[in-house]
Amino acid sequence: MNDLSATEVVDEEREALDAYSKTVVQVAETLTPAVVHIMVSGDGHASSRFSERVPGGQGSGFIVAPDGFILTNSHVVHQGKDIEAILPDHRTLKAEVVGEDPQTDVALLRALATDLPTAELGDSSKLRVGQLVVAVGNPFGFQATVTAGVIGSTSRSLRTVGGRILDGIIQTDAALNPGNSGGPLADGKGKVIGINTAIIAPAQGICFAIPMNTARRIMQALLTKGKVTRGYLGISAQAIELPLRIVERTQGRFTRGIVVVDLVRGGPADRAGFLPGDILLSIGSSPLETIDLLQQFLEDHPPQQAYAVELIRSVEFRTVWVRPDIA
Repeated sequence: MNDLSATEVVDEEREALDAYSKTVVQVAETLTPAVVHIMVSGDGHASSRFSERVPGGQGSGFIVAPDGFILTNSHVVHQGKDIEAILPDHRTLKAEVVGEDPQTDVALLRALATDLPTAELGDSSKLRVGQLVVAVGNPFGFQATVTAGVIGSTSRSLRTVGGRILDGIIQTDAALNPGNSGGPLADGKGKVIGINTAIIAPAQGICFAIPMNTARRIMQALLTKGKVTRGYLGISAQAIELPLRIVERTQGRFTRGIVVVDLVRGGPADRAGFLPGDILLSIGSSPLETIDLLQQFLEDHPPQQAYAVELIRSVEFRTVWVRPDIA
């Protein structure tokens, strides 16, 4: 009987796996070294903005730069006094909050280390419903736990505890539990396309993640300014493809828009006269093809100034002026 080397055994086992299993295994092997277990003392174990509670100040995060920058959820580290990031090789690193944005539940940490393994960031705008995703985190302190599932939606809207509405949320059935918060949600190539952020406690297989494109933009703002300043409209919305007849009426200027699903009573959009069902085409001459583009506009332009919004109500084209509040 021939003796096989450890490498040959691993190769044979991989060949026996089906395509789905191979993908999950490869993603886990690629991503896990960059996922950290975050321990927080102080008040950092407050409840999330949705329904999850993280017991004992535990959460997850992932390294985005070899010199110690880590992305996680704001609710994991908010008001925490002492923060530690524990690597899969059991090294424990002290970490500090560079900045956080409770509005999007994103926080950026800096650990005192160099030459760390990093996660590759992907493009969340290319996600499709039904696409395979893999989550890595530390539920209930069980480090480097891997789960897999599919994208259920790329356009959920969730209301924060403070009444704000966060749009463009990723829904997945990759199993998440308290402690997964702040960990990465990756595509089949191992690229991070979201930050796991919330579960609905009574539900099965309904979990949510912040899109990576949103998190990347927030991270850049936190790196350069230490905070995020943005305007706030007070709408829940969903990106849609425009019907051909509308595309023709705009002479091809617009092919996509954002439909208003709900309004915060007394919010800027409500005060301006927006209605559920309105299809927003542009704001301040900037096309609104995605929720992310709207969020980017509100972060790049000063609040409390009036901006023209082109919209369609029923079949009528209108221009409505709105003054975003300070978020």
